[in-house]
Amino acid sequence: MESSEQEVKNDSPSMPRRWVIILIFAVMLAFLALLGWGLKNAQQGPITVGQRVPDFSMTTFDGKTYNTQDLKGKVVVLNFWASWCKPCEQEAAEIEEAWRYYKDTDQVIFLGIDYVDTETEAREYLNKFDITYPNGPDMRTAISQLFRIRGVPETYVIDRQGNLAAIQIGPYSSLTEIQTMIDSVLNQ
Repeated sequence: MESSEQEVKNDSPSMPRRWVIILIFAVMLAFLALLGWGLKNAQQGPITVGQRVPDFSMTTFDGKTYNTQDLKGKVVVLNFWASWCKPCEQEAAEIEEAWRYYKDTDQVIFLGIDYVDTETEAREYLNKFDITYPNGPDMRTAISQLFRIRGVPETYVIDRQGNLAAIQIGPYSSLTEIQTMIDSVLNQ
């Protein structure tokens, strides 16, 4: 009887050790899977035309919040910019002019996403170019990461169903170019 009791005593300390080792390996595998998923997403490149736009919300400098769910049924022009971006300055007046052209139709909404900037500098930029469409900071670059932008300016036009309809990498060259892009989405 002593030998069987000894066997039980010898097995019991090793059982918890096995479970601890199995648990450690399971946690390590889960961590590696999460890391791999993050790297895969980072390597995908920008969102492409035809893809559903990920849900996001933004709060403007004036405190109003816009959610993608609330914008369905409208064409959304999402412009990523920064006060330190010289090419952004090249298109600022044309984008504002396009906003003023479309705003009374209630079919198009423009949203400016201020990328990696300070609020003071961003507000000065908005005042300098008399920008009146809704603009807000990209807190912790959450929205720019969804779109996987590579720089500024970048503009994304979202159709009424919430799918990406058009992309402009770099500044627009004219008001006509902006209107042509928006009108083609409105006419779909």
